[in-house]
Amino acid sequence: MTAGRGLRPYLSFFRIRFLCGMQYRTAALAGIATQFAWGAMNLLAYRAFYAADPSAFPMTLEQISCYVWFNQAFLTLFMLWFLDADIFAAIRDGGVAYELIRPLDLYRIWFVKNLATRAAKVTLRCLPILVVACVLPKPYGLTLPVSAAAFLLFLVTMLLALVLVVAFCMLIYITTFYTMNPLGVRIVATSMCEFLCGAIVPIPFMPDGLRRVIELTPFAAMQNLPFRIYSGDIAGTELVQGIVLQLFWIAALILLGRLMMRHALRRVVVQGG
Repeated sequence: MTAGRGLRPYLSFFRIRFLCGMQYRTAALAGIATQFAWGAMNLLAYRAFYAADPSAFPMTLEQISCYVWFNQAFLTLFMLWFLDADIFAAIRDGGVAYELIRPLDLYRIWFVKNLATRAAKVTLRCLPILVVACVLPKPYGLTLPVSAAAFLLFLVTMLLALVLVVAFCMLIYITTFYTMNPLGVRIVATSMCEFLCGAIVPIPFMPDGLRRVIELTPFAAMQNLPFRIYSGDIAGTELVQGIVLQLFWIAALILLGRLMMRHALRRVVVQGG
């Protein structure tokens, strides 16, 4: 089988799930309104802190504004709590048996479905948020990237960060084979990881000791990296190290996920058959 034919079924899964995700326009409008409100509240809070002493913070208010608006525009692309309920239901209710009948790799099927769902949702939501953020006055709006090279690296690391997020989420799905009830794992993993990836407070604002540890984990290689590259907060050697860590954690998490999947499928029991 040629490489093209081997990828064709997975591209079909991607296309079907992407088109399905594009149907939820009303939900997207509600999400856009919520994200505008949340982004504005964040900026007002940061403005109050910066008004006291701007020099006390590791990022400028303009850099923080870019970070906040990107965080809202690409929320569904990177948020770890955004998980596919259908996969959990298939594991819990035995529907995974239908997936196993297909002569395809289950890990790849779930991976491309997650990529497609996130891509569809962010396609519906990101543009209005970015457009409005661009017309807001300084320092509260979205500024131009520091350079053309930074913008290119921003796009590359965004794609790598998306792959890394999905690879991490795959571990949560696969863990359900062992626990059967995903609730506990989801609550612990998503609550902890949302903090560690800088979705609540940017990583540079954290205490030095904690920041140095987080920067070595996969969480710092998620949205934290591309957002800060865009505004120039990460450059030079630190930028190269960040991309290397992205690639390392993508390979490590995918390998770990595939090993866990292989072990889980050897032990899987479908109720009733």
